[in-house]
Amino acid sequence: MNNPLLDIVLRYVNTHADDAGLAHTPIPGLTVIRALEPSALMHAICSPLVCLVLQGIKDVAVETRSLRFQAGDSLLITADVPTVSQIVQASPEAPYLSLVVNLDAAVIADLTTQMEHAPLADDAPVRLEPTDREVVDVAMRLMRLLDRPESVPVLHAQLIRELHYWLLAGKHGEAIRRLGWPDSHAQRVARAVARMRTDFAQPLQLKRLAGIAGMSTSSFHQHFRNVTSLSPLQFQKQLRLIEARRLMLAEGMTASGAAFAVGYESVPQFTREYRRMFGMPPAREAGVTRHRLQSAPHASAQGVQALL
Repeated sequence: MNNPLLDIVLRYVNTHADDAGLAHTPIPGLTVIRALEPSALMHAICSPLVCLVLQGIKDVAVETRSLRFQAGDSLLITADVPTVSQIVQASPEAPYLSLVVNLDAAVIADLTTQMEHAPLADDAPVRLEPTDREVVDVAMRLMRLLDRPESVPVLHAQLIRELHYWLLAGKHGEAIRRLGWPDSHAQRVARAVARMRTDFAQPLQLKRLAGIAGMSTSSFHQHFRNVTSLSPLQFQKQLRLIEARRLMLAEGMTASGAAFAVGYESVPQFTREYRRMFGMPPAREAGVTRHRLQSAPHASAQGVQALL
């Protein structure tokens, strides 16, 4: 991996990271992640993104697949699929560092048209490949913009576009291309997912979501599962549980308060489903996490972060 990129990312994250190790940048969709120690299991439903690993090692599991990525790798997620991840190598002297860029379907659609590629059948939602040299070069130039804030509004869009181009032209191209294909099932489902992410605490309205996707209810249910690996109800449940966990671990909310905040009407039901997903009851996990944070000087609420 390019050492200058590692150096500039490390300088930025050391100055701007929050307590969870996230450093959001003025460039929309660009985030830097740092971890000073191995993490607990992290559950998330990520939006489409590419993650460039600069240092450390992380394991990511999706459905029946398990991937390990480390310095020099890029992980691509092309659908809103549930993942379970864990940082397995990180320390204060050599922290886990990654650069995350959200994929822009509009940019992909425009580039795909210009590049004259047909839609491809590759539908693997998570892929791991060595990071292309051209992608590293664009990432370096994006990070350098942050040293000159006045340049960001003028130059960032063309660099993000160039990054998408090299991703499309490289090893990840087949998987990315279908994200921008006009009116694809993936794009239709993505519209419904965007609404679900906003309204997850509300009762599930399957007919309304199918309408947003422009599908019949039965067709929507089938294509939703094909894209995300979950039914709409399972997807909503995971969104609710992940947010409830964040509210308890990062904001100190009680289990019952978190349950009601994310749309549960029954605390016992919430407790059962929480334990089934995370391995222990919510109140107990909150207590264990608080103890770990108090006893470990470098610990943080990183176990609830949703980015890679």
